[in-house]
Amino acid sequence: MKCPYCNNDNDRVLDSRLTREGLAVRRRRECLSCQRRFTTYEYVERAPLMIIKSDGRREAYDREKLIRGIALACNKRPVSQETIEKLVCEIEEELADEYKLEVESKELGERVLRKLIDIDQVAYVRFASVYRRFKSIEEFALELNKLKREKGV
Repeated sequence: MKCPYCNNDNDRVLDSRLTREGLAVRRRRECLSCQRRFTTYEYVERAPLMIIKSDGRREAYDREKLIRGIALACNKRPVSQETIEKLVCEIEEELADEYKLEVESKELGERVLRKLIDIDQVAYVRFASVYRRFKSIEEFALELNKLKREKGV
């Protein structure tokens, strides 16, 4: 592994631990040349997932884009980054278990909503408003009423 600071490829592993519910290994390393420390992650390589957009275009799945969208909906809410990461990991596992190589953006959004509703209802409505492209306050009200019925609020 090349040091990101000095480019030397001689390092030692100081610590290894499982992360992302056992789907990755985090390694803390120290460069033997410059003595600086850095972290690496190991993942099982999977076939790339393609997202089918609403207009029919296909684009490569971008985990960070999904995390950013969920994080935006959870902004100033009591939802940790760890919870968001776990949500995304669960969705990725579901898709991998179903051997999906392509998924419609609509299906991906619905999977996020099914999980987000149990985590934070405000974040759920925020995500739904962007994902479903609410154009009026009436659409917001309909979603809130649906949420009230489902959650018995």
